[in-house]
Amino acid sequence: MSKPKFSLIPHYSFRELTDITPEFLKRLGIKFFMLDLDNTIAAYNVHSPSDFVLKWFSEIRSNDIELFIVSNSSRENRVRSFSKVLETDFVMRAYKPSPKGIKSAITAAGYSAKESAFAGDQVFTDALAANRAGVVSIVVHPIRLKNPFLAIRYFFEIPFRAMCKSGSV
Repeated sequence: MSKPKFSLIPHYSFRELTDITPEFLKRLGIKFFMLDLDNTIAAYNVHSPSDFVLKWFSEIRSNDIELFIVSNSSRENRVRSFSKVLETDFVMRAYKPSPKGIKSAITAAGYSAKESAFAGDQVFTDALAANRAGVVSIVVHPIRLKNPFLAIRYFFEIPFRAMCKSGSV
C-alpha cells in the first residue's frame, strides 16, 4: 500500500465513514483504524455521535479492529467527549498534514504502520498526513459543507479524489 511520502492521492474513497466495512479493512490487513473527528465522524457543530455512528463503531470493534481519533482540533472538551462516548483513545492538535499525530497514535496503541489506516474528509490534511505516515489513506465525503473556505478547498481536492480507488473494490 505504499505511496510516495508526499502523495495527495488517497488509497481509497468512500461516500461516508459508515460505508467502510470491517470486511474491507480486514482484507487490507488493518487492525488499527484511526479517524478524523470533524466532518468525518460528526459535523463541526455536533456534540455527540449519531446512533448510526455508534452502531458502526461497535461493528468495527467487534471485528477486532481498534479505533482511535486523531484530530487537529484544540477543543479538548469536544474531543474528550466523543472519545468517551465512542470508547476510544485520541490525539488532538495532530497538526495534520504532519504525520506526527498519526505516528503518535500508532506508537501509543502498539501497532505498525503496515497494519494501520486513517480516514478523514480532507485530502490536503488527512490523506496527506496518512500517506506521509505510511498508512492506508481513506477519504470520505465531508458530512456538512457550511464554511465557504472549506467548500472551495474540497473543490480543489476533486482531481485527487478521482485518482484513488473506490472503497467498494
